[in-house]
Amino acid sequence: MHGNGTSPLAAARSAMTLDLLRFTTAGSVDDGKSTLIGRLLYDSKQVFEDQLEHVTEVSRQRGNSEIDLALLTDGLRAEREQGITIDVAYRYFQTPRRRFIIADCPGHQQYTRNMVTGASTADLAVILLDARKGALEQSKRHAFISALLGIPQIVVAVNKMDLVEYSRERFEDIVTGFAPFLEKLGIADCLHIPISALRGDNVVDASEHMPWYSGPTLMHHLEEVEVSYDHPYDVPARFPVQWVVRTGGSDGEYRGYAGQLASGALRPGEEVIVLPSGQRTRIAAIDSFEGELDEGVAPLSLTLRLEDDLDVARGELIAGIADQPTVTREIEADICWLDSEPLRPGCRYAIKHTSRAATAIVETLIDRIDVQTLERETDVEELALNDIGRVTLRASTPLAIDPYSRNRRTGSFVLIDEATNATVGAGMIVATD
Repeated sequence: MHGNGTSPLAAARSAMTLDLLRFTTAGSVDDGKSTLIGRLLYDSKQVFEDQLEHVTEVSRQRGNSEIDLALLTDGLRAEREQGITIDVAYRYFQTPRRRFIIADCPGHQQYTRNMVTGASTADLAVILLDARKGALEQSKRHAFISALLGIPQIVVAVNKMDLVEYSRERFEDIVTGFAPFLEKLGIADCLHIPISALRGDNVVDASEHMPWYSGPTLMHHLEEVEVSYDHPYDVPARFPVQWVVRTGGSDGEYRGYAGQLASGALRPGEEVIVLPSGQRTRIAAIDSFEGELDEGVAPLSLTLRLEDDLDVARGELIAGIADQPTVTREIEADICWLDSEPLRPGCRYAIKHTSRAATAIVETLIDRIDVQTLERETDVEELALNDIGRVTLRASTPLAIDPYSRNRRTGSFVLIDEATNATVGAGMIVATD
């Protein structure tokens, strides 16, 4: 049992706020993402009086007869002056049922990299479609990225229904037209909601203008949706070492290995392996902020003490003996390219995988994905900004990896330009041998 009388699993879920939902909003430019988030904040009474007064005044200065709720999320002055959202804006709010973190991603194609950033930790994605335009290329791109990043839940919100006279026929045409694309992505179970973020229809309150829609409002769905938290006993343990803790004192030297348990569960006495070195030992004790634990479960932050005096450094990974990750220098992965300088075979980058840093050479560019058709184009020489393609890499040092589909933490990495220190690529491992 945990030191305060609760189980380790309950403590882990409490620590990471099980009632917390991380979701992202994405779609094509001017689909109303910022207005939607502003409506969620406004109608759920999450706006301070001074914020509301300021936004009301700015709206009046712009000549708007109504309050522009998009201003509640477009916080940067440059964004306001241009009238567009140019960065990922994170907003926090809560209702009596749940707490939320929203990543408002920009709609312009040149900011697809921001979509990758916002979606990387999301539990749910809201893809907005303009009821007048339907699914555009950027809408499809964002849906594809959401599926590629393994976001468990997808909601398609058909916005601006007030501009098509709340037409049921128009809504159903859009749903039917978008369905084949979603099916290609493997998104079979997807909720479609007709909304008007500007007027508030089906956002927090049910719409009086669309009696033909009998499904939940967006807020109701966000409050009730079940998030797929991995059960720690169903997945193998992965513990990237972030810091080696050494102290001295009257009780002797203390040596522990601190980090966040990425997946699975670990117990004192359990045999473990340190990778990539391959050293084996047993866990002597598991320490936490609240004291020593009889069990550590993901995603708790822990310090492990080992029975043997091993040479373990930051960047190594501690795993259970059964079902170990693959240790390799050869990686095949899908890459979302985030830099204006293209990726080409032979290019060298720094690679950051969990807490481990190395360098990597692009050995081959296998293909590039056509976001419109989802076909893989094989006759390509480079990945340009916002392209998504499959590559093989060779790392300078062995990495302990899993396929991304199995473990989002140990199956992902970023590539960094060694000259500028800019993050240039986000990778998802697809093969481990």
